[in-house]
Amino acid sequence: MNETRTYRYTTPEPPESATGVTADVYAQLAADLGFEAAPTFVVLSAAPPLLTATWAVLRESLLAGVGSRVDKEVVAAGVSLANRCPFCVDAHTVLLHATGEHGLAETVAHDGEPADPRHGRLLAWGKRMDTGRPFPAEHTPGYVGTGLAFHFINRIVSALLTENMLPGGDKKDQILRGMADAALSRTVRREVPPGDSLPLLQTTGPAPEWAGDSPVGAAFGALRAAAHLGAGLLSEEDAAYVRRSVAAWDGVTPLPLTGDGLPDRGERPGARLALLAARAPYRVTDEDVAAWLVPPHTDHCLVHLVAFGAICAVERVESALTGAAPAPAPARVGESA
Repeated sequence: MNETRTYRYTTPEPPESATGVTADVYAQLAADLGFEAAPTFVVLSAAPPLLTATWAVLRESLLAGVGSRVDKEVVAAGVSLANRCPFCVDAHTVLLHATGEHGLAETVAHDGEPADPRHGRLLAWGKRMDTGRPFPAEHTPGYVGTGLAFHFINRIVSALLTENMLPGGDKKDQILRGMADAALSRTVRREVPPGDSLPLLQTTGPAPEWAGDSPVGAAFGALRAAAHLGAGLLSEEDAAYVRRSVAAWDGVTPLPLTGDGLPDRGERPGARLALLAARAPYRVTDEDVAAWLVPPHTDHCLVHLVAFGAICAVERVESALTGAAPAPAPARVGESA
């Protein structure tokens, strides 16, 4: 479990060896996002239903959804800052540089206050997602979808990838600008047709009301269904415990590392790992993973268990944002991942 590696606990197949739907996702990712085989998605390749649904939610909201791409990048950066996910903050900094918004990119990277008050409101909303929405109602699928997508992705990244894959120091902004080369700049400016990711989906689920009839709804329903499969790796008691803990969480208070708030690593390692993925993914340790990742569990299982915790957190944010109760847990019949 060498943290100098890109992938902390899994060994994904090399992207050049990908076939089938995984190769199709990588091809869309390169064409529409501008990054070839980004680690954020490669780490999910052990679980194609999660890979396809995560890509679909990001694509249909951030890239193809209604609203300004720059504004949605600011929202995504706000979410990533709130979730303490430096890799994701760096990625959105690169993409903001690619749009030509160099000053805004550097401000966001340093968690500063944007010069444009509108961007300031969007950044603040991304950090909280429980206040008035600083965008037109008709843009809800794009902005809410983007925010929820990165609440999920941040948790996957923090739990399963190394913390920061870009060098720090005074030269960091220069490096980020260099990564936003002409090819990436062209990609962020081109129009992405909605719905092209939906044929890749391998799961289905009800679309949330906030998504209306946009492709974001089908993508989010698929992600919810795929991620909840991970509950099948826990006992009913432990899965219910994780759901209750996250539903009662205020979204801010740190998860205690001792006492009744966090299950014991030796006695309930799966519940502990899922709960950390939901409420404090940056605190997942080698010991937490090693206590659970033993045969018959595999990379496929680990990705699904982390995704279960992540979707519980996403639903907690969604319920606070919409005022609706969290979606009921799917039936456990045939639920194992």
